[in-house]
Amino acid sequence: MSTLKGNVSIITGASRGIGAASAIALAKEGSHVVLVDILPCDETKKTISELTESSETIVMNASIDIKNRNEVHQLMKDVYDRFNRIDVVVNNAGTCSRLDLENMTDELWERDINTNLRGTFLMSQEAIYPYMKNQGRGKIINVSSISGIMGGPFAFSNGEKSERSGPAYAASKGGVIALTKWIAKEVGELGITCNSIAPGPVETEITKGLNYPLENQVVKRMGRPEDIAGAVVYFASAHSDYVTGEVLKVCGGSAIG
Repeated sequence: MSTLKGNVSIITGASRGIGAASAIALAKEGSHVVLVDILPCDETKKTISELTESSETIVMNASIDIKNRNEVHQLMKDVYDRFNRIDVVVNNAGTCSRLDLENMTDELWERDINTNLRGTFLMSQEAIYPYMKNQGRGKIINVSSISGIMGGPFAFSNGEKSERSGPAYAASKGGVIALTKWIAKEVGELGITCNSIAPGPVETEITKGLNYPLENQVVKRMGRPEDIAGAVVYFASAHSDYVTGEVLKVCGGSAIG
């Protein structure tokens, strides 16, 4: 029997890509799922309903801005009021600008930093205090990126021009990794773990139209959202109860150090 049966998992950026795949994977393992996004999550909810129609899985939609503390605070209260528990938070929602340092604007810098880093901070803080703390258990799973480790891997939008994730994205994801380790050290004694998954090139809206030099990877293909979802399920499950503060690279070997 799944160790996630009856658990409650909150997934941000759940309308598509890694977030949708993660929500579906967690639901298949028996977890109730809360789909969080500023975009509609109808397709994700429909897929989950079709896959789990004979189970007791509950799907809850929440359209909020994860950069807004009041909205995040109310989300956690609403989830706890409905389920009387919060077991897992998957901080996946993110934005990615690709302007270089010379052309980076204040607006795009602040967008990426606030969505990717502030959003992770708010969702983690509001879930842990007081809910996970009072439960004496919980799992925080932060989706970072190998960009936060490598400073942005190269991709190609055509045969000549090279592109990579911009400095704001790299800085925000590096910040997520550092925040993950900081939180892990803080909340371990409360029975809570905090880990990060650092995807490499994955087929999502963020990478659409880009061609990565896959010949340089060990596994010579683009990643799929389901590849990341498998790592999410591991960190959400009891199999990772003795693992915290870790950054798991799911990148086809593109960031072997």
